[in-house]
Amino acid sequence: MTLRIASYNLHKCRGLTGPHAPERNLAVIAALKPDIIALQEVDFRYGARPEALPRRLIAETTGLVPADLTGRTGENSLGWHGQTILMRPDLAEQAELRRLPLPGLEPRGAVALRLPGLTVIAMHLGLARSSRRAQLTRIAAQAARIGNGSLVMLGDFNEWRDDRGLEPLTGYRLIAPGPSYPAPVPQLRLDRMALSSCITLHGMGVFSDDPARAASDHLPIWADIELP
Repeated sequence: MTLRIASYNLHKCRGLTGPHAPERNLAVIAALKPDIIALQEVDFRYGARPEALPRRLIAETTGLVPADLTGRTGENSLGWHGQTILMRPDLAEQAELRRLPLPGLEPRGAVALRLPGLTVIAMHLGLARSSRRAQLTRIAAQAARIGNGSLVMLGDFNEWRDDRGLEPLTGYRLIAPGPSYPAPVPQLRLDRMALSSCITLHGMGVFSDDPARAASDHLPIWADIELP
């Protein structure tokens, strides 16, 4: 099976400074044509944490459907701790979702998607490196317990260094397709993926076509993979 996987921090669908314009983010996702995409910051941060990405527009704009995530952060939230996963409808029919609470100075969590032969763990790690190390340690331990065949971990790692902070992922193939932050003039490789060694990587990149540079403070990353 060959899949295009992607990760995209939406920044609450307000570009760098606003206004709230989710149609731009949806246009970016549609242009990417992913089979599975991990999204961060899909909900507003304060109050009842209502969805910033309107779920009613997702399928008609992108052809994807959001994960059926029981226990969302709030009654009107799209995700859990601001995260969700979109996927092709045929994949959603086989999907099993789990929430993975994470340690750290601020509330964080990961979302695990289990499909036949593939587990995808989406994450948005903390701002402190000590928290990120602890969170990756927890995720790696959970992955070993719940993993189902090949494993992909992806998201906003909030880590700009390649030589430190990622030690818990030893044994995985770490990829950072390129600078993805800040979107108008990207300098830092904050968005990353970690792949099981058995997965074949056919291509990867940072998507910077219009309107990606204006839709969020991050650019989305993607990879084309083949499962054994």
